[in-house]
Amino acid sequence: MNVSTDESPGWEQYFGFERPYENQADAIEAAIETVRREGYLAMEGPCGTGKTMAALTAAAFLLRETDRFENVVIATPVKQQRQQFIEDLRTINRGLDEPLSGVSLVGKSDLCPYGREGVFPDDTSVQTRCEELRETTADLVREDDSGGHRGDSGGSTAVDSSTTTPETDPEPAAIIEGTTDDAEQWWDTDRARSLVETARQDQAASDDEPLRTAGATAPYGTAQPATPAEFTDSESTPLYCPFEADWYARDTGSPVGFEQGVDHVLSTDDFLPAAVEAGTCPHRVMSVLLENAEIVVGNYNHLFDSQTRHLTESILDERTLVIVDEAHRLEERVRDLLSETMGRVTLKQAQQDLQTLLERARQHPDNKELIESHLADHDVPYEAVEQAHQFYGEAIQWLDEYVETELTDRFERYGTGFIDEALPDETLELELREPDSDERDAFTVWAEEQAGYTGDFFRTLGAVGSAVEDTLSQQGINRDCVCTATGVRFSQWWQRDHTEFFREITLEPTDLDYRNPEYPWFNAYNASLVMYNCIPSEQVRDILGEFGGGILMSATLEPISIFETVSGLESLSTRTSTDDDGAKRRVDRRSYELQFPAANRESWVVDVMPFTARNRGQPTSDNHNETRERYAYVAREIARSHGNILLSYPNYAEAKWAAGRLRKEVDKPVVLDSSSSHEETQRLKEQFFSGEHAVLVTSTRGTLTEGVDYAGEKLHTCAVFGVPLVNIGSPRVQAVRHAYGDRFGTDNAFTYALTIPAVRQVRQAIGRVLRGPDERGVRVLVGERYLPDRPRSVAPFFAAQEQREFSRLTPEFLGSQFTQFWNTE
Repeated sequence: MNVSTDESPGWEQYFGFERPYENQADAIEAAIETVRREGYLAMEGPCGTGKTMAALTAAAFLLRETDRFENVVIATPVKQQRQQFIEDLRTINRGLDEPLSGVSLVGKSDLCPYGREGVFPDDTSVQTRCEELRETTADLVREDDSGGHRGDSGGSTAVDSSTTTPETDPEPAAIIEGTTDDAEQWWDTDRARSLVETARQDQAASDDEPLRTAGATAPYGTAQPATPAEFTDSESTPLYCPFEADWYARDTGSPVGFEQGVDHVLSTDDFLPAAVEAGTCPHRVMSVLLENAEIVVGNYNHLFDSQTRHLTESILDERTLVIVDEAHRLEERVRDLLSETMGRVTLKQAQQDLQTLLERARQHPDNKELIESHLADHDVPYEAVEQAHQFYGEAIQWLDEYVETELTDRFERYGTGFIDEALPDETLELELREPDSDERDAFTVWAEEQAGYTGDFFRTLGAVGSAVEDTLSQQGINRDCVCTATGVRFSQWWQRDHTEFFREITLEPTDLDYRNPEYPWFNAYNASLVMYNCIPSEQVRDILGEFGGGILMSATLEPISIFETVSGLESLSTRTSTDDDGAKRRVDRRSYELQFPAANRESWVVDVMPFTARNRGQPTSDNHNETRERYAYVAREIARSHGNILLSYPNYAEAKWAAGRLRKEVDKPVVLDSSSSHEETQRLKEQFFSGEHAVLVTSTRGTLTEGVDYAGEKLHTCAVFGVPLVNIGSPRVQAVRHAYGDRFGTDNAFTYALTIPAVRQVRQAIGRVLRGPDERGVRVLVGERYLPDRPRSVAPFFAAQEQREFSRLTPEFLGSQFTQFWNTE
């Protein structure tokens, strides 16, 4: 199937290497054939398939040689994979006369120059402080109707361009132009230039060092500058952001262009230092670049998270081609992103939004009359604001009392005054209904049956919030309101299905030094109401349905038919034009086998009893039951074999137990992974890679079994012990299982919701061993559930090639089989 014709160029010109692998060529052509017809291709391809280059080649062809698409957006949750897309795109560009423009996205905290260097106060987040500075700066550069600056006696601007020196010129020509349409432009470019010049002059006149970050030196100091006196009528001189002001001075353009990236592709390493040296906000630069890029590389948040998607919303439509990488993680990641959380602090803030308006109305009858008039423009009566204000207060009180009661019932020592000893330092889930039922949650029951708040009331909260926000603005009250968003979420709380969305309260540990004698738990936790999205397939379907087509790919999608079912692809392909959400879309699939020489690998299933919580008991040093001793023996035999060994256990507690045993029984260094920061994990990984052969012990659900490239001699054997199911005692997990049973049938619930995701994690882990055609390695699955003829076997959920290649082995033969393999060339 080759879609190129004599009349149009083929995809080969966009392929970055001399010739593709056989499977790679098929993948490219399948993607082109499917996506050009507005479809989606679900593709499994193990290491060596060349999925990244295949997807980019197909996307480049469709972008340049058809009129279907305007841009390509790539979403991957793995940082290493984002870098792989960047490198492969650069490879493609080196062969093109007209290279594809590309940019990689990162979060604001990674880009803010002040935040990166720890300049902001410790008690505020980078996100919060940055938004505050942005708002202040926007107010300062807002166009003055009188034609002059606030406080100016005339209409002249504060900067005389004739005296501006080249060294401090804040307005070099923008490489990518921004908004200059007078009908849309609300800011005063000259005011912005004046703020930039003030900050530059302050730094030039100061003895302090300039701000340095990412290897670049900014034209400003380390502290945010204060507002110049001529910009304000009061004695207040709030701090502003000169990087933000410079962006307005350039009419929201970018001083960084794609030609400054390596082969026309800009990563953070390229645009961050360039923006800092130019004195422009790097995050704003990134936003301009993505608007102009043909290829945008981001993460799942940029497609599925409403809080993050505002950054990319303007480039996402029916002319966007999407590539979703590591798609086996789609359910897990999107489930969290599409869940809704309302923190107690947010509820209090929403109540205060309404309180602010009510207090203004009570100050004078004229105020109330004017406010009522503004509210009436939104068809919202004044009494509705009063009722909503009362509701938020009662909801907060209910939340506080519910948490107090639950903690008193669950923890005997709670209430004794020793909070640190009585309450665990971990996130707690307080379910508001039985996870395996369809009943209403406790909050809804209270609201409707005790407090008297009906569904009609809940449906109005979003409109009330919107009216309040607009009226506050009309009143000249500058407040960062949350009442609209909070009202919308409460409307969803009442409307959404109770099976698909599990309601609960989560308690997140906090270090806040706060004392509340009535509710001592305030000293230990932040509380939130949560609507947990148990089964996000409909939301994923709707989001994918917004785009022009795409590719969902992973090394571990099998069974692809079940992936299509639970991810929403199947329902996307069965919709009809009579559905509310749109027409039927084409969905195709491809599954490729590992192409590396079979002689270079051994694959064994070690036949021992299942490694379940019931069989093995607690992971303590004094537990020597039969299951643990048998698994300890297997681990010892594997660890003593040739080379670097990766041992993966169902969780970090089991990994810690195994490492403790192995350190006493093997001569190799034993490196233990744990749930830790990215930096600590990187250090541990480097420790394992360098020096003599070692044993790395981790969780199969951790970060070292997926998205890490153990190429060359970095890894020789990977063994997975037991099936890494998530904690089935968690209320959320039980609710997910119940929702899957309701949607896909009770008999499929455990398999779809828990077993198959666990097997995909296992397949990811054993996929770390062989990363190139010349590498040799051993893959080991430990436990009889991996055998096809045993109770609760998971063998059918592996790819067909894996089912063929894994052979049964008893523990006693491990040593001799390892010796035979490594002694055979």
